[in-house]
Amino acid sequence: MRYDGVIFDMDGTLLDTLDDLANSMNSVLARFGYPVHPVESYRYFVGEGMEMLARKALPKGCDFEETVSQCVAAMNKEYHMRCSECTKLYDGISQLLDRLEEYKIPKAVLSNKPDAFTKIMAGVFLSEWTFTEVRGEGPSTPRKPNPAAALDIASGMGIHPGNILYLGDTGIDMQTANRSGMYAVGALWGFRNAEELKLNGARTLVQSPGEVISIVNGQAGH
Repeated sequence: MRYDGVIFDMDGTLLDTLDDLANSMNSVLARFGYPVHPVESYRYFVGEGMEMLARKALPKGCDFEETVSQCVAAMNKEYHMRCSECTKLYDGISQLLDRLEEYKIPKAVLSNKPDAFTKIMAGVFLSEWTFTEVRGEGPSTPRKPNPAAALDIASGMGIHPGNILYLGDTGIDMQTANRSGMYAVGALWGFRNAEELKLNGARTLVQSPGEVISIVNGQAGH
């Protein structure tokens, strides 16, 4: 089967944002007198929005509402200053996006990153390509795995959800794809492992962005 559109997760799928997220959150934790974490730990802290990131990063028993709110506010300021220090496109992503544009395949971004940051990052790193929509978490965009935003993006594309390939790197992304009736593809270059992706409904796993084009064209992955 060929796919008529692609929805991408952002962090861990299009962009390697781990160092900037970890460095920003560690800076906030240190400022408040809490222990910091190795960068690798953030692979499992991120993916569910800024509030959940703060809750996971705080020591057990310290995630009081006021403390979390203070950390989120500080994280928003810190990350705004350094969100593009180390972040980069994953190898092969620019070629994948080029090919999708060549084939005139509509594409969009749906992230659990706050909407303002999602749009900032797209402006910095993805401005060479055209996206039907770039959307992050906000008042009108419930956090994934709620399928509402993915379905709304599909409607905006004018494409039936079953004809859309959804590419992400976490179990939450795979749940979102399946709840939306989209084809769930797990990116193995991202933050999580194959086991998590499979357990959460990945239909296909890809080792590199180049494999996505074959799936879109109905040549592989089924």
